[in-house]
Amino acid sequence: MRVLPSGRHANASPRPEQNLVLRALPVHVRARLFPCLELMTLPSGHHLYEPGDAFSFVYFPVDCVISMMYILTSGVTGQLAQVGREGIVDTSISMGTRLMTNLAVVHHPGATYYLPVQVFRKECARHSELLSHVLCCTQLLLKKVTLTALCNRQHSLSQQLCRWLLDVSDRTNHSEHFLTQQQIASLLGVCREGVTEATERLQKLGVITCERGSMTILDRPELERLACGCYVKLKMESERLILPDET
Repeated sequence: MRVLPSGRHANASPRPEQNLVLRALPVHVRARLFPCLELMTLPSGHHLYEPGDAFSFVYFPVDCVISMMYILTSGVTGQLAQVGREGIVDTSISMGTRLMTNLAVVHHPGATYYLPVQVFRKECARHSELLSHVLCCTQLLLKKVTLTALCNRQHSLSQQLCRWLLDVSDRTNHSEHFLTQQQIASLLGVCREGVTEATERLQKLGVITCERGSMTILDRPELERLACGCYVKLKMESERLILPDET
């Protein structure tokens, strides 16, 4: 763990229940867990964990999005999966893992609740309901990683970009995303020129608009039509495993 942003969240509105894992917990589990939670704001680009870091905290995102990244020996990076309000960073803590194997970086700023690892492990051992939800999150994360790997091999960069934009939009409830094309290329594990070509094609179709350092969705239905089927498949899995009350 490199740096913990200091201070409380400037907006008092974020609540633990906005994280869907915390929302799904029984009342008696919430009563024990919620007083231990702390709220913080995470800026874009902040590294929660780097490979080899010891776990100190577990994070329950509210409206931020965390990218789980791989880093090759050549320095090339790519996104394994992204975690938002539907999940936890990092679920492997519940299985006794002590060191982070990948990079966890904030790519959409916002609020998250966090909990010391020792408290989290103790509560998982005490409450089977919490452990059950953590295991569901782990299963969903594995599906995300698998599907992302298949998508990167089978579908065009334009389709991948559409899927990625829809995925981020679902987690943040925003149509505008403040990322450069180079940052998007790093997340998708492709060259910047490919992202430029794909965004230009989508702009010509009137689906998105781009300005320096930002990208805005203009026509979501058309974006969904242009995306590969991986988006719908992963969304259905998320609803089945994490969001039974929202289906």
